[in-house]
Amino acid sequence: MIIGQIKDGIVLDHISAGKSMEIYHVLGLDERACTVAMIKNADSVKMGKKDIIKIGEVIALDFDVLGYIDPGITVNIIRDGKLYKQERLALPEKVVDVIRCKNPRCIASTEQELVHEFKLCDREKKIYRCIYCETRAGDGPGK
Repeated sequence: MIIGQIKDGIVLDHISAGKSMEIYHVLGLDERACTVAMIKNADSVKMGKKDIIKIGEVIALDFDVLGYIDPGITVNIIRDGKLYKQERLALPEKVVDVIRCKNPRCIASTEQELVHEFKLCDREKKIYRCIYCETRAGDGPGK
């Protein structure tokens, strides 16, 4: 399979196999007019299988959201057909308005103008807790 080279755009590499559709929707790529190529289950020496997304224009990315969804993604910014910048993502220390607090008594659940902010409490287990009530957000991304 051959996918054309990008002149100006973004390549999201090292996406865990099966996560590309979630990232596609979170980034709103279905609402953009740019060219998007998605490769699912590509062979990878390091990962076994991986997904790749190529975006045919440079768009604003929320690295915290991407790092929360799938830590380990590599973001490659391409300018004039060459690698301009590369960044490897990790779990963010905090996420804002990415997940919602499930505690019905939490102030973030009752006060609509407050943001839902979670802090990373256990990097190894990928556990986030609400900054207002300490409710656990779950077992982290991908679970």
